[in-house]
Amino acid sequence: MNSVRIPNPWAVAAVAVVCGGLVGAGGAVLQSVSRPWQVGDFRPGGAARAGGPAGVVEVGETTHAFGTVGTGGSGTHDFVIRNAGSGPLTLRRGATSCTCTISDFEAADGEEPAQEKVVPPGDSTKVTLQWKGKGPGGPFRQQATILTDDPRRPEVVFVVEGTVVPTWKAVPDAVLLPRVSAAAGERVEVRLFTFGSEPPVVERLAVEHAQAGQFFSLASSPLAAADVAAEPGATGGLLLTLVIRPGLPLGPLRTAIDALLRLPEEVAVSVPVEATVGGDLVLAGAAWDSSRQALLLGTVSGRKGLRTQLFITARGPHRDSVRPVVRDVVPDSLAVTIGEPVPIGEGGAVRIPVSVVIPAGSRPANHLCSEQGPAGRIVLDTGHPDSPTLDIPVCVAIGP
Repeated sequence: MNSVRIPNPWAVAAVAVVCGGLVGAGGAVLQSVSRPWQVGDFRPGGAARAGGPAGVVEVGETTHAFGTVGTGGSGTHDFVIRNAGSGPLTLRRGATSCTCTISDFEAADGEEPAQEKVVPPGDSTKVTLQWKGKGPGGPFRQQATILTDDPRRPEVVFVVEGTVVPTWKAVPDAVLLPRVSAAAGERVEVRLFTFGSEPPVVERLAVEHAQAGQFFSLASSPLAAADVAAEPGATGGLLLTLVIRPGLPLGPLRTAIDALLRLPEEVAVSVPVEATVGGDLVLAGAAWDSSRQALLLGTVSGRKGLRTQLFITARGPHRDSVRPVVRDVVPDSLAVTIGEPVPIGEGGAVRIPVSVVIPAGSRPANHLCSEQGPAGRIVLDTGHPDSPTLDIPVCVAIGP
């Protein structure tokens, strides 16, 4: 019986390499014969090396130190690109950083600005960068890219650098008063620093409140030079004096100091004011939230309704004159009933019960003390000379 000889694996590999090389070489020869080289398959240097005239980018300045820009303010700077070549130079917009934009290229007389520009040999064009000051302040670096058809410089990156400074700064940045006496009022001061090129000029100054003229007065005066110099970067400043007069309704107070300044551009300023107005009248009850100074009823079924109770405690020399009367309720389905005053202890205070009822079958309403549902209210005329009105916020939603 004849034996079968198995080829040596190394010999097989060598034969495969030789055959593969011959087949690949033959294929390459056939392809070169059937498909001759075409213009554009290999371009070592663009149009210039192919024999045609080309544009050449020439730029002097690529980085501009702007200095300072106010928060919310803007700046612009013109960079220049010259065509130093013998052919036309085409420019197009490229990528920019998030707060930097490229305006349309400079246009000749009678032409509309465009996003692409062809610069003839020997001519130049302006590239205008625009940017905005964002964030709380600090150094910024913004950049924008211009694409070109110059093969030696296919893109040019322009950079603007500087520092974002606040347009204004209030110290304190919000007026927070844990308790304001309804009988005595309050006086507070706010230092307002500005960072414009000129000292601030007050165009308008007001308190954002429905009864601003009755319970508030607001005045401004220039800050002392030493106070302005103590605030880094400040160029001017004002001292705002807010006086809260006696007689404000008891409960939470949320308002704001609003100003319109010229720096020389117009700048709107708003400083929040939050306080709790207290006095001889104090509220309590199971649904009363003393931290929010509001009656929290939550979501109530309109079919079942709800019943709760508040208590008004009256102290001081006018306690016996307190006889609350309901002036207004929101939502109008609230039924509010005032009970008879009851002396506490040895008669140094009296407690007055207030029944709050949402009757079964009430219409749906949303007053959950949110942006979608502003707070409801119970407004009482108290009869107290120092606190004649008691305004009770009500957070409630009535469902089906």
